[in-house]
Amino acid sequence: MMQFSTKVSILPPARTLSVNSHVTFLGSCFAEHVGARMKQSGLPALVNPFGVLYNPLSILQALTQNPISDTLYFKDEHGTWHCWLTDSSFNATSLEACKAGVLSARGRIFEWRPDTLIVTLGTNRYYERLEPSPLAVGNCHKQPAATFREVSLSVEETTTILNSICMLFPSAQVIFTVSPFRYAKYGFHDSQLAKATLLLAIDAVQKARPDQVNYFPAYELVLDELRDYRFYAEDMLHPSSQAIDYVWERFVQAFMDDECHRYFVDFEPIRKALTHRPTDPSSPQNVEFVNQTRQRFAELVEKYNIEP
Repeated sequence: MMQFSTKVSILPPARTLSVNSHVTFLGSCFAEHVGARMKQSGLPALVNPFGVLYNPLSILQALTQNPISDTLYFKDEHGTWHCWLTDSSFNATSLEACKAGVLSARGRIFEWRPDTLIVTLGTNRYYERLEPSPLAVGNCHKQPAATFREVSLSVEETTTILNSICMLFPSAQVIFTVSPFRYAKYGFHDSQLAKATLLLAIDAVQKARPDQVNYFPAYELVLDELRDYRFYAEDMLHPSSQAIDYVWERFVQAFMDDECHRYFVDFEPIRKALTHRPTDPSSPQNVEFVNQTRQRFAELVEKYNIEP
């Protein structure tokens, strides 16, 4: 039989995921998309508690910086408070509310006690706020470009940061991935250099921590195995939902145990029912359909003894 694509091989992890694994996703918007697939499937997952973060330094800072330090917050000209470590989802009308949101996010991730941490990295570049003192930021919050400088992490610096993330969760399996989003604003050569830096650093950490660290080739799956613009969104930079679905399927195949595979077979008809879009949502027939679907889902959760 003729083959029209190059199949990317995926090394199996030392520990596969179960239906009750405590999985935390951190990083880029790609982590958010894949993490959403897990939550939609009814499996426990904590997805980007600090919001979308693209580079390894910002992820480490969100996990380690003192969240009550006033230097991490600022008020814009509209009176809205922001945290330099997080995205705009933490914006608030008061400093106290902004801090409370960040503190809550920090608490959720450590109280969740993840046994699997999935970190998706987008780039080795970050922005540093210049005044009143240098600070690497997770988001510029639409502040003037002149108040920041762009910095590129070296392979050695990135390796050190990834090691530090692993040390924060010594009993957890850490799965690193690289987002297939291409940074056109860098120019495609520089975008590739940024991805190469991440890949080299991940490889170094994986070799140093073979019992803890795994690599899932989301980047290679989209760029090498799919390798077609029909698998990109309209901007030709972000992977399409179809590409994300394919990456999710390959992740399930490679990183989840046999019970998970049986669960997804049983869940598939429920998934299709949940995505059904009725003509009249308020009709008695649809209300009954929704109730039956919820009941089937509850029975499935009970069958597999999935923790809430």
